[in-house]
Amino acid sequence: MLSGPRIRLRPLEPGDRARVREILAAPDVSRWWGDPDEETDDLLVVEEGHQAYAIELGGETVGVIQSWEELERRYRHAGIDLALHPDHYGRGLGAEAIRVLARHLFAQGHHRLTIDPAAHNARAIHVYEKLGFRRVGLLRAYEQALDGTWHDCLLLDLLNGELS
Repeated sequence: MLSGPRIRLRPLEPGDRARVREILAAPDVSRWWGDPDEETDDLLVVEEGHQAYAIELGGETVGVIQSWEELERRYRHAGIDLALHPDHYGRGLGAEAIRVLARHLFAQGHHRLTIDPAAHNARAIHVYEKLGFRRVGLLRAYEQALDGTWHDCLLLDLLNGELS
């Protein structure tokens, strides 16, 4: 269990399936995340180097956040993905969840974190940059949308000590 001032992160469990799917099926979320059933299944898979958490506010699951790790010694770093239900946008909960998870990952010995939102997801990019993430480059035709088209993503990273 990881905690912040208002939220806590707890590992996802199979019993979270319905709520996670509900979050990922919200139109403002699924446009960035893709198929809610497939993405929910992926979040609930247990595998080395990957951890998904429920973001809880007052006992209610309001979003999900996950980390994955590159464990090869010479390239060791971690990545983060986040989805917050739109009913909770604009309250700083996503930023708080990222801060909590980033501190945890840095404490585990990672020196660098990455995140790769869609290049046209201005809301997410704004939040990530406020937290200290810096633009690294454009990942061209990186992610396939539900309609089959490919779109660009923006690679951002954050070094230990840069978290705002």
